[in-house]
Amino acid sequence: MQGAEPPFPQRTQVAIIGGGPSGLLLSQLLHLAGVQSVVLERQSRDYVLSRIRAGVLEQGLQALLRKAGVGDRMDREGLVHDGFAISFSGEARRVDLADLTNGATVRVYGQTELTRDLYEARDALQGAIVHEADVVGVDGIDSASPQVRFEHRGQTHHLAADFVAACDGFHGAGRRAVPSSAIKTIERVYPFGWLGILSETPPASDELIYAHHERGFALCSMRNPQLSRYYVQCAADEDLAEWSDDRFWEELKARLPEGVASGLSTGPSIEKSIAPLRSFVAEPMRYGRLFLAGDAAHIVPPTGAKGLNLAASDIYYLSEALIAFFSSGREAGLKDYSDRALRRVWKAERFSWWMTALLHNFPSLGAFERRMQTAELDYLFSSRAALTSRAENYVGLPYD
Repeated sequence: MQGAEPPFPQRTQVAIIGGGPSGLLLSQLLHLAGVQSVVLERQSRDYVLSRIRAGVLEQGLQALLRKAGVGDRMDREGLVHDGFAISFSGEARRVDLADLTNGATVRVYGQTELTRDLYEARDALQGAIVHEADVVGVDGIDSASPQVRFEHRGQTHHLAADFVAACDGFHGAGRRAVPSSAIKTIERVYPFGWLGILSETPPASDELIYAHHERGFALCSMRNPQLSRYYVQCAADEDLAEWSDDRFWEELKARLPEGVASGLSTGPSIEKSIAPLRSFVAEPMRYGRLFLAGDAAHIVPPTGAKGLNLAASDIYYLSEALIAFFSSGREAGLKDYSDRALRRVWKAERFSWWMTALLHNFPSLGAFERRMQTAELDYLFSSRAALTSRAENYVGLPYD
């Protein structure tokens, strides 16, 4: 089954806006607990599966995927990383995650593959997913009977539900349905972006390398042993057309330690893009019977690898709350959802802000601030307590 076809369901218990990993994971968890849902996705399935996103999975997300019955391929094919490196002053220094956190690790597994696993799981259970469903309104969210209006191939449809979960991203219809007077947004836009390429080459290292350099930040990452993802800090208004593959490789090598740069395998890029960086939080994450989750509620700069993981913790709290309501009528989890989620959101925002501030060149930094970055990095690797704090955040704080 490749998704729902007309006539579409007209009522469900939970209407989920957004068919990315957040919406699909929520739908899967609810289904396994006997709660009905319908997922409305604006794009086609092929489009969703063509989006190439990072995939550094925390301990909590890995456990949640296994609970949802979609962890088998992740466990077989995902790359377990028990450390990463930070490069500065011409030297790469390792953060031993496993040693600092009593054995905790992260797993590199592409978000596209994770989404594919979720689609297959929903298909196997005949889950209702409507693709090319453009949500044009969410009505009655302050009542007991909210309703989602969506257009599909020129026709307008209505989906009534007990609750609506907005998992439809920063620009989605979910957050727009909340009255502006009822929600506060807090944002910081960073004065630079990340220029990234994907190449069919062996990674520069078995683990991620974050590089602090006077020319700007760089990151060496990977999707699998033959597919590498690299980034360099660039101007916020950088012209992508001016960056040939040769220019990118030359700039990346200049920002890496000599030993890493000399062994770097280069090749044609198969994807190249520029991503802006921002920190963003919407408070509260609930209004009436509508709940915000993932990028609809918050965005973190990718430096700390927290975006997907933070969305997963939202889904953990929200699925628990909805399942408790439908199984026993308990409303405490629904009332507490926003506060519980936001406590973890702000901790992840803090870690991502810290990593971004430490490793990037800000145009406004003077000589003093640049020396402070170096001093902070020196201190970090001279203190086990400081490294432990950063490692705990990297592998993921527990769901409280």
